Parts: sequence; structure tokens; C-alpha cells
Amino acid sequence: MNCPYCAETMTQKRAKKTKLGYTTFFCTQCRHTFNERTGTPFNYLEFPTDIVLLAVIWRLRYKLSLRDVAEMFLERGFPFTHEAIRDWEARFASLIKDQLRVKRQGQAGKSWYVDETYIKVHGTWCYLYRAIDHDGNLVDSMLSEKRNMEAAQMFFKQAVAVVGSIPDQVTTDGHASYPRAIRETMGSNVRHRTSKYLNNRLEQDHRGIKQR
Repeated sequence: MNCPYCAETMTQKRAKKTKLGYTTFFCTQCRHTFNERTGTPFNYLEFPTDIVLLAVIWRLRYKLSLRDVAEMFLERGFPFTHEAIRDWEARFASLIKDQLRVKRQGQAGKSWYVDETYIKVHGTWCYLYRAIDHDGNLVDSMLSEKRNMEAAQMFFKQAVAVVGSIPDQVTTDGHASYPRAIRETMGSNVRHRTSKYLNNRLEQDHRGIKQR
């Protein structure tokens, strides 16, 4: 493992491990001792990394309060407070988001369903643009203060950059900004369908987001 202090590649693995079971290393160049989490956002956490990330994922994925998550982990022998989960959510939610977007590269189908919904985030109402493919897998999402041509174009550019491909067809509702936004960001070869009935699958998919 490379040294996080001087970037030296020749480090020595030690037999001693940390209290949480992480392997320690010694750098012969700068004489520092470090472990697997040194230099990462998870350094100095009092609980294992996988437990912390699982708590954040449960908090984001399901309709659970901070105290609900803390109680669920207490039953499993991990006594942390709801305030600790609040802090972890603020620190690590963006890291999880970035990793999920990396995993979507090349995974989206060729038929997209796009729509926006109005939600309140931290007391402010805004538009959430979302796209799913034919199998119901999330393509991408984006928050926007406005619902206009600029926002639609920005969303399509972002979605294409995330998944690394352009769909064969896009289904939307009747909002006037979509036809031009699709044509200018993804080309005229992409078929655009407008139907509130065909796009109902995404309308139903919004429910989970709005409930949380």
C-alpha cells in the first residue's frame, strides 16, 4: 500500500492491526505508521466503514428517521446516536452518489422515460428531473430551480455523460422544452415520443422519492 504521507510505494505491512481490525503499515521513507483508512474520508471513524455506509444507504433508500436507523443498528450491537448518522449522511452521501454514477456507465437501456417532479429540499421547492430505462433502472437525476429549456438541456447532457451512451428513443410528457432539448443535445436520430400514458411508469416511480 502506498504511503498517504509521502506517496512511497515500498511500505511494510505490520502484524498489528487497529482496534477495528484494519491492517497497519510502516513507511521506511518518512517513518510514519498508517492503516488502510489513513488519508481517506473514513479515517478516525469509530465504527467499521461498511457499517457506516450501510447506515447511510438505509437512511437514503428507505423511509426511516435518524432514530429508526440508530435503533436498528443498536439491535445489531452498534451503539451510535442519531446525530452520528446525520453527520455521516452529510459527509458520505455525495461519495455514494458519485460511486453509483460510475457504476451506471454503459448500463442504461436504449429506451428512456424522462419526467420532472416538484419536491421540497431543505425547505426550498425545486424540480427534480429523472430518467429511467425500459427495465426501470435509474439513468440519472438532477435538481433544478427552474423547469425550462436550459434545465432540460443540462439534464440530457448530464445523463448522457453519466451512462456514456445515447438512447434510441425518449418518452416524455407534453412539456414544450423536451423536443428541442432532445434534438440539440442527443441529435435528430433519437426518436421522441410524447404520451402521458406511456410515461406513467416514471410517474409511479416518482412516488418513492416524494414519500422519502
